[in-house]
Amino acid sequence: MYAEERQQAIAAQVRERGRVSVTELADRFDVTGETVRRDLAALQRAGSLVRVHGGAVRLDVAAVVDEPDLSVRETSCRPQKAAIGAAAQRFLPPDGGAVLFDAGTTTFQAANAMSGDARHQLVTNSLPIAASFTHLSRSSAVLLGGRLRPKTQSAVGADTVEALRRLHLSVGFIGANGLTAAHGVSTPDPDEAAVKRAMIAACDLVVVLADSSKLNRQELVSFGSLDDIDVLVTDDGIDSAFASTLSAHDIEVVIA
Repeated sequence: MYAEERQQAIAAQVRERGRVSVTELADRFDVTGETVRRDLAALQRAGSLVRVHGGAVRLDVAAVVDEPDLSVRETSCRPQKAAIGAAAQRFLPPDGGAVLFDAGTTTFQAANAMSGDARHQLVTNSLPIAASFTHLSRSSAVLLGGRLRPKTQSAVGADTVEALRRLHLSVGFIGANGLTAAHGVSTPDPDEAAVKRAMIAACDLVVVLADSSKLNRQELVSFGSLDDIDVLVTDDGIDSAFASTLSAHDIEVVIA
């Protein structure tokens, strides 16, 4: 395929889907990531798309592609997130089990809802969640190392992923910015996606915690398919048809 043909195909995909990732395009067209980045640069100069970290987005979504800061997300859907965090407690393993908490405001609510008498081995890559563990005197806690990402106050990068590869956890509470049937669970940032992918691989039971505003929404980078999810805990804003789709994939849907 000539470069011009490939660029036309990339532009068409961006128009249709709203966003694409470099990795996905490189796999689809069997070219290097550097080739894809040159294509995206050419398409941006032509006014066909806007480049972002890890990929590109359609012009009309470029203004809203940036991920909100943690302080902003903390105030969004707060009652729903608190209810989701409380409902997630039923999936904690027996005392002594190892539990992973992904970074995020909804997973923070799940961590904060834990009983002070809990006896677990706790693991997280989130600074705020690690701080919340200080009231759990009967549990042990591990804060994963890595590069600090200020946007989410979490550790990401190769060191974080490598640390997760050495762990085996009973349950993982995973956050997501988006969840669709086709794209699975997704997030705007490739580094966050890599860590979340490693988290899923390390856990026996994967429990996604996401309020209904994240459902039927697709972000830049997919980090897992529906087959990777065992449970979704959400609120009553979930569309019944989408809930049925998830159930058909053997995902337990819990309404908080």
